[in-house]
Order: sequence, then structure tokens, then C-alpha cells
Amino acid sequence: MTDLLLWLHIGFAIFALGPVTAATMSTPRFIRAKDVNVLRYLHKTTRVYAIAAIGVFLFGLLLGREYLGKPYLSISMTLFIVAAVLLVIVDRDQITAIRVLSNENPDDDAKVQTGRIAALSGIMTLIWLVILVLMVWGDPY
Repeated sequence: MTDLLLWLHIGFAIFALGPVTAATMSTPRFIRAKDVNVLRYLHKTTRVYAIAAIGVFLFGLLLGREYLGKPYLSISMTLFIVAAVLLVIVDRDQITAIRVLSNENPDDDAKVQTGRIAALSGIMTLIWLVILVLMVWGDPY
């Protein structure tokens, strides 16, 4: 059972966190290009893979249930929750950017959303990398 949970945890990490990171990191480029159709696609991609990313947390929680007192797991879970909150903020900013750019108003170009999405996406990526390091070098024994 442990092997199955490990495979599911790693599989969800690869196939959910990678695409959600790519979608959020490329969003500012398409906001600057004012390409609303691609922004809608990136928003949908962000939502789908953000929901799938919950599987990473759940399978990791089930996998490490007997080691939950270990600092590396507590830190990793806390960082994951922080990244999830940042992902919710990015999702909100994507919606706002789509709404602003759909208005056809040349004065508003969603610069606030562009900067915030870029910054939060970078922070999320660093959080994923810190969690990866903690999982690889954490002591499960």
C-alpha cells in the first residue's frame, strides 16, 4: 500500500504541479500581449491542475501519516498550504485580467495583475522546489 501511495504522490506532483506552474508562469506574457483567448485557456488550465494538486497533498498526507511529527513534513505541508493560497490569489488575478482585457478599454492593460501573477508564480515555484528538497533529503526513519 505504501508503494502505491508513493507512486500516486509522485505522479500527482509531476503531472499536476508542473502544468499549474507552467500555466501561471506564462500568464503575464499573454496579459501583456492582450490575448484573452489564451488567457481563458491558461485560467482553465490553472483551475484544473490546481484541483489535481490537492491529490499531491492528500496522498502525501496518507503516505507520511506515521511521520507527521517530523519537522520536514510539517514544514512541507505548511509550505504547500501557503502555495495553495498563492494559487487562489493567482486564479483571482487571472479572472480579473480576463475581465479587464475583455472590456476593450485601451486605458486599462491589467499591469497590476501582470506584476502580481509574475511575482506570486515565482514564489510558488520556489516553494515547490523547497518542498522537493525537503522530501528528497528529509529523514523518514
